[in-house]
Amino acid sequence: MFSLYPLWISHFTATSSIGRGLQQTVAALRQRHSGLLPCAFDTVELPTFVGEVAGVDAVQLPAHLAAFDCRNNRLALMGLMQDGFSEAVAAAARKYGAQRVGVFIGTSTSGILQTELAYRRRDPVSGALPADFIYNTTHNTFSVADFTRHYFGLTGPAAVVSSACSSSAKVFASARRMMAAGLIDAAVVGGVDSLCLTTMYGFNSLGLMSSQPCRPFDLARDGISIGEAAAFALLERVPEPLDGNAVLLLGVGESSDAYHMSSPHPEGLGARMAMQAALEMAHLNAADIDYINLHGTATPSNDASEAKAVAALFGSSTPCSSTKGATGHTLGAAGGLEAVICALALQHGLMPGGVNTQKLDPALPLNYLLDNRDQAVSYVLSNSFGFGGTNCSLVLGRGKGGAH
Repeated sequence: MFSLYPLWISHFTATSSIGRGLQQTVAALRQRHSGLLPCAFDTVELPTFVGEVAGVDAVQLPAHLAAFDCRNNRLALMGLMQDGFSEAVAAAARKYGAQRVGVFIGTSTSGILQTELAYRRRDPVSGALPADFIYNTTHNTFSVADFTRHYFGLTGPAAVVSSACSSSAKVFASARRMMAAGLIDAAVVGGVDSLCLTTMYGFNSLGLMSSQPCRPFDLARDGISIGEAAAFALLERVPEPLDGNAVLLLGVGESSDAYHMSSPHPEGLGARMAMQAALEMAHLNAADIDYINLHGTATPSNDASEAKAVAALFGSSTPCSSTKGATGHTLGAAGGLEAVICALALQHGLMPGGVNTQKLDPALPLNYLLDNRDQAVSYVLSNSFGFGGTNCSLVLGRGKGGAH
């Protein structure tokens, strides 16, 4: 039965505030570099740090896709152009047929900045939005998947998952189900979220933003730093023979605890369910996981509930960290970005230490890495937990683990 077998992550790429593409991303992780800087985005006047990607405004979409022009799709295109990813998708379309390659992208705000900018140009008398504003191909949540499929000329199933911060982890599950059903042979999955005023002022109104670079799991942690990113992966069935350095998607776990509109379950119930389900699909035990990339947003309640969930399932010995101190919380793109970071951890034998965290909260019983650790990594778990208790965990493994 196909559902028992893993999927091959044949190509992947990430662009965030710590770098364009894999080479820059690995270098930043090794150097423990943070991309968080004092906020100078657009007209935002908030005492906070953000992970802004340089050069997004200079990106030009192809002329035939001009209707899709907005910051989110420019960031998507910047990401797609790294690491030979576009060429890999084009090759997959030739191999399987354009109708047999799906597109599944996670985002939270999509191109909402385009609407914010349009509102500044409303007609002073009627209040009408400018004629050149196109909601359907910019602000619309589906825009980024629609842009991606048009960019590649793909005609298979396409969908956007917008489940807050778990969005671009859950796309791996969506693509996997489509492949298991025999509807597609390959899938472009990923996440794209870009800075906008709605997000920053919204999180500020909730009292969730820190006035300094975020410090996940620190005793003095006091909120998130918002970032932006574009991360993509190409999923295919596992080939024979399989390179030992290949990265496999071994398990996906999803849950919805629906405890509160914005706060996680205090005991991390849904988080634990998602992690357990991912392990079960991968046919692994908690002791098999070498490294956990925590959701770790650096809010007091989120880190506390995740720590309880992880400790209940893994104990206090499994090495773990949050990479949001480096990239910021990229919201709907976080799951995809951190899946790519986990893939790099597998290929490079690198467990990235948490950046900015100085004094660990002694109430959180985790083996949290404050410094990088270089050692062979066979299996990793990546957590993405969103508002409303929408949770997703991914288990990735090296090619030699493909027998599971």
